[in-house]
Amino acid sequence: GRVYFKNKLKLALIGQSLFGQEVYSHLRKEGHRVVGVFTVPDKDGKADPLALAAEKDGTPVFKLPKWRVKGKTIKEVAEAYRSVGAELNVLPFCTQFIPMDIIDSPKHGSIIYHPSILPRHRGASAINWTLIMGDKKAGFSVFWADDGLDTGPILLQRSCDVEPNDTVDALYNRFLFPEGIKAMVEAVQLIADGKAPRIPQPEEGATYEGIQKKENAEISWDQSAEVLHNWIRGHDKVPGAWTEINGQMVTFYGSTLLNSSVPPGEPLEIKGAKKPGLVTKNGLVLFGNDGKALMVRNLQFEDGKMIPASQYFSTGETSVVELTAEEVKVAETIKVIWAGILSNVPIIEDSTDFFKSGASSMDVARLVEEIRQKCGGLQLQNEDVYMATKFEDFIQKVVRKLRGEDQEVELVVDYISKEVNEMMVKMPYQCFINGQFTDADDGKTYDTINPTDGSTICKVSYASLADVDKAVAAAKDAFENGEWGRMNARERGRLMYRLADLLEENQEELATIEALDSGAVYTLALKTHIGMSVQTFRYFAGWCDKIQGSTIPINQARPNRNLTFTKKEPLGVCAIIIPWNYPLMMLAWKSAACLAAGNTLVLKPAQVTPLTALKFAELSVKAGFPKGVINIIPGSGGIAGQRLSEHPDIRKLGFTGSTPIGKQIMKSCAVSNLKKVSLELGGKSPLIIFNDCELDKAVRMGMGAVFFNKGENCIAAGRLFVEESIHDEFVTRVVEEIKKMKIGDPLDRSTDHGPQNHKAHLEKLLQYCETGVKEGATLVYGGRQVQRPGFFMEPTVFTDVEDYMYLAKEESFGPIMVISKFQNGDIDGVLQRANSTEYGLASGVFTRDINKAMYVSEKLEAGTVFINTYNKTDVAAPFGGVKQSGFGKDLGEEALNEYLKTKTVTLEY
Repeated sequence: GRVYFKNKLKLALIGQSLFGQEVYSHLRKEGHRVVGVFTVPDKDGKADPLALAAEKDGTPVFKLPKWRVKGKTIKEVAEAYRSVGAELNVLPFCTQFIPMDIIDSPKHGSIIYHPSILPRHRGASAINWTLIMGDKKAGFSVFWADDGLDTGPILLQRSCDVEPNDTVDALYNRFLFPEGIKAMVEAVQLIADGKAPRIPQPEEGATYEGIQKKENAEISWDQSAEVLHNWIRGHDKVPGAWTEINGQMVTFYGSTLLNSSVPPGEPLEIKGAKKPGLVTKNGLVLFGNDGKALMVRNLQFEDGKMIPASQYFSTGETSVVELTAEEVKVAETIKVIWAGILSNVPIIEDSTDFFKSGASSMDVARLVEEIRQKCGGLQLQNEDVYMATKFEDFIQKVVRKLRGEDQEVELVVDYISKEVNEMMVKMPYQCFINGQFTDADDGKTYDTINPTDGSTICKVSYASLADVDKAVAAAKDAFENGEWGRMNARERGRLMYRLADLLEENQEELATIEALDSGAVYTLALKTHIGMSVQTFRYFAGWCDKIQGSTIPINQARPNRNLTFTKKEPLGVCAIIIPWNYPLMMLAWKSAACLAAGNTLVLKPAQVTPLTALKFAELSVKAGFPKGVINIIPGSGGIAGQRLSEHPDIRKLGFTGSTPIGKQIMKSCAVSNLKKVSLELGGKSPLIIFNDCELDKAVRMGMGAVFFNKGENCIAAGRLFVEESIHDEFVTRVVEEIKKMKIGDPLDRSTDHGPQNHKAHLEKLLQYCETGVKEGATLVYGGRQVQRPGFFMEPTVFTDVEDYMYLAKEESFGPIMVISKFQNGDIDGVLQRANSTEYGLASGVFTRDINKAMYVSEKLEAGTVFINTYNKTDVAAPFGGVKQSGFGKDLGEEALNEYLKTKTVTLEY
């Protein structure tokens, strides 16, 4: 067949900058011949990027200070231009005035790139004016040059949406730069193929704006927050919007609209503003005349010094830090990088200023990237360069970053300290919001009680609706604007591994707090409550960089081709509400998957057991989690929990607790904003013990299935079905073993059975036993409170429990064994009874017959089936129920899907 070669042109490239260089490279790649590059002279001994690339390729380069004198084209310049024999002039970005005889000289004339949707925003600062005017659409035009200013006919245009907090840089980097390069190449090909249109620009809607000068960039305050925000971001970085504060010109950078509630701060009088600004820990809050607010991140003074706006009232200079030998090496490496960028500066001294030595904003990106590559992955932000432009200041900033000293204000923790379990236990007790411990908004507190003796451990902040809103706003900001959202997945994993290490290093203290606050037996708390929390964070840390989409073969849209792939993306802000039986472990099960997926979270611990969650918050700061990623709000389900389920900014709610509350939560999540929900609710897990089991093991594990963690266990065996021929022996052995159990102080290493979690729960369990006796079940053992201080209950055994009884249907959530007999050999009969419950969390079977075991495991309606074991959960195995025990999984790879959304992307080429 005939091979079709695209038509190619001889091009003259007139212009400069990185954009010019990219257009040049792409055009050559497409097979066009660039016969000459006309660019600006070297600045401070540095060639323009376009000149550098062309010289490297051996393309003729002409560096012209100007093209004309007194309105006439310079003869030598015109001759040099004509000598290359171009068929088309391409002007990607050109600051010089090119005479019309040069513009019209080639066969196809000249095309120019302009960063606005012409005829709107003619003039040299089009991107700035797009933002200043609050345009909802931005874009660019490739047009045919004529003798007017940006008035020539249009060849092609492309547009994009302007996001509310877009900056000039963001628009340029996201759309105008990458899409502009492609469009210039496309335009040249259209001309080569004779298909390029010439659409006259309409006069309607035409605007022309000049380059803004500093004196014209002063902020006029009597306007809405959005107009003020547009003015500031449109002038950022050049020339910079300014105002007068304390008699000095102060320039504002890094503006965002404030959608959340205004954080507390110190007022700052601003000339001309009706309402003073607020210096908050996140930045300077400014108010429009519509009552709405915006925030600026950085301020610059007349002498060029730039500071974070949050530090306006901070006194004095930071002290100079002495460098270690290792840090000196890093400083030397950075000096070499500076020298490479500032090639015109003979020697880099402490006083060398990055920008005054000729660096541009493009060089900032290069500096940040080179430091990341050559200094062990050290991640600076562009802002760091603008904040410290002198070499010595820059090195100080880098060293502080390396040492972790430039973190936000150091964490201040008020502890309640207790000398207990042969150690000093330090317990935070306030709300943890946006990286800080803080009292509840209205100052309210409540007592958290030690169930071993009924004494008050301490007063804990009682979160109000305002606290929930603040926590959600912090989590939203951290997700949308913070470093968490930009962080590489592997780096996220590194933080989670570090947190797991810290949990492990502090396991004795955490297990002690768990014993004090929830009555967990210390030895069990070490192994399970804390041990499994550590394992959970390690397991999910490993998933961070393994969350993958897939490519999907779809029918092609011929003659073109398609590529379809899926991406797994985080949901955003997630709420997590956890129960009181395993306070830290339930936190870990849910939050580790949530964080691994890249979300931020607001977690409400159970009202009666908040202390390990608050200790966890403290350790998360030590691990290096950015502020706002993790927020912990102790308080009630009725106030804080309900607000979380209704909050419009939360995209997912994970809940572990009772079925009635789960239903209420699901309803609120649906009515508010259709949040994604996962629910791990009540259970009445059946355990079937056949007469061909290994009886010793069945007795031992059957007891564990009921009495583990004082029976406060969502997967506890709520009902045991024991085959008739072994029933009596089973009961006798269980009672014998119970009598050997030591009931006592959970911190005593020999204790088997600690106190129930809180007083109301103990009272409910005693009521449960009373009901059992009333209905005619046989109380074989226990059923009473232990006569000692605290909330202790005797391990209890009921037999002769019939299917209609309350005990057969309802969960006790305590140390109460409920035994029913079934006829020898009646497998299907016992399965029917085991399944006749609305719950379906876990289940178990003991038998030596593998066929029977597999048959029963298939028929049981439950999320988990244990065969010849019980309570054997693992971080890699998914955990969750069916029916009214809820839906969604904790643990294992499946848990990640609860905190991710799938996006399908299809492109045509």
